[in-house]
Amino acid sequence: MKSTKKAITVSMSLLLLGGTVLAGCSGSSGKPEPKGSASKEAPASASSGKPVKLDIIETGNGLPAPEQDIIKQELDKVLGTDLNLTVYASGDDYKNQLNVRMASANFPDLFMVDRQQLKQFSEQGMLLDLTPYMDSKLKQVKDFIGPDSLKKGTMNGKVFAVSKTPQIPYDTYFIRKDWLDKLGMQVPRTTDELLEVAKAFVEKDPDGNGKKDTIGITAGKFGAFNTIFGAYGIGYSEGVPSLYVKDNKLINALYDPAMKDALAFINKLTTAGAVDPELMANSGLQHQQKAIKGQAGIIYIDWPNMTKDQFVEQIKAVNPNANWVQVDAVKGPGGQTASSWDIGKTAGLYAVPKTLEKNPEKLQKVFDLLNYVSNKETGSLLVQYGVKGKHYNLEGSKVIPTDLMGKEGGYFWLYQFTGRPEMEYLQVKFAKQAPYIEFANKQPRIQALNGFVDYPAGYNAADANRFIEEELAKFIFGKKPLSEYDNFLKTLESSMNYKAYMDGAQKQLKDLGYLK
Repeated sequence: MKSTKKAITVSMSLLLLGGTVLAGCSGSSGKPEPKGSASKEAPASASSGKPVKLDIIETGNGLPAPEQDIIKQELDKVLGTDLNLTVYASGDDYKNQLNVRMASANFPDLFMVDRQQLKQFSEQGMLLDLTPYMDSKLKQVKDFIGPDSLKKGTMNGKVFAVSKTPQIPYDTYFIRKDWLDKLGMQVPRTTDELLEVAKAFVEKDPDGNGKKDTIGITAGKFGAFNTIFGAYGIGYSEGVPSLYVKDNKLINALYDPAMKDALAFINKLTTAGAVDPELMANSGLQHQQKAIKGQAGIIYIDWPNMTKDQFVEQIKAVNPNANWVQVDAVKGPGGQTASSWDIGKTAGLYAVPKTLEKNPEKLQKVFDLLNYVSNKETGSLLVQYGVKGKHYNLEGSKVIPTDLMGKEGGYFWLYQFTGRPEMEYLQVKFAKQAPYIEFANKQPRIQALNGFVDYPAGYNAADANRFIEEELAKFIFGKKPLSEYDNFLKTLESSMNYKAYMDGAQKQLKDLGYLK
């Protein structure tokens, strides 16, 4: 399921990835309570007696034709609507289409936005302020998504979008237990043991082919070191330094006093040849392929891309004895945390155009829809699992999938406009992978807040993050001495407007209550 920039600020690529992975989870390939509705009863039908057409757009894939779309049919029947959902497989295409529609005042009735669009459209007065509705017409949504998610759709103190419910972490180190057994070693528990094992995987021929052709640690770029940063008490994930609070002070990982020590240790790893020499060139799932092909012994990756059936089959086809196991966060000078998890990240933000307040009947139907898919006993079950008795059955409160869910349920997530109870959902959809899901989720992580922060004028996040990655890589791979680290920070501040970013973050997080 899960990452690109999975971004604490929600990027469209992330939204698409999250959807794709979870669609794979379901069998394909990765709140407001209106008066008189939003109860456990079905919402009242339209006063006109005719179905109310709702135009909805978002990113995604796999949506069937309306006549084959069982979720649309069920929602329309209950809500008195005619849902017209359009999905765009490309995040860039979606962004372009939305911008055209917003500029021409051809507003959808409900549509996905990222944080940048949320800021832009709300400041332009295009979005309906949902704040007055949250405790009356959208109470069920508010209760379903929770207080942190409510803040994700907040801009300048007002709620302009509904955020999906929180997700959970997927990533950990995986290690070749059969290689450890051959070398007489144990699963590493500390940073020093990790270094020792990674070196042994390179030097001691763990695959027994008589060649020195194996890799210690691989990952997608800096993901290789997320858990090491965590062992030094530093939050770093998704390729960007985390923002987190210590003693009521906002800390940026780059300025954390332990950062230089962490970089020094990582340099020991790279100097020892224990890290994939192509690490910074890895893109997509190249690191996964190195693990599947038996080239690497340790990988930092999400559980779906190592434990779903098709990948297990690929691994066993190369070596039937290959045994990949998850590794707990290793201990280090700063404790034992698997780096950070951005609680500001969301799988989706959905906004309503301000013009819809002039059409109260249609606006009520949007509220009815959001409330219904937030009802844990009815609509939420529908958009998670399909039709009861057809796609799933209940044994008490336990959801039992039928074979039909796997065949037809690959697109249901497209209707999860307010999200879902993530752990329960994943354990149903991926019952076989449940131990891996629980393992990844239970790892201690630093609470990062990047996703709540909007970029100030004059700050280019893409350029800044590229510069940070390039400079840190120089320290990690010994191209620059750590004595130049402070100069790197000064350049970041003077050339990249980084201070404005941090000043803005300080204010925003204080306004949201994460800083006193």
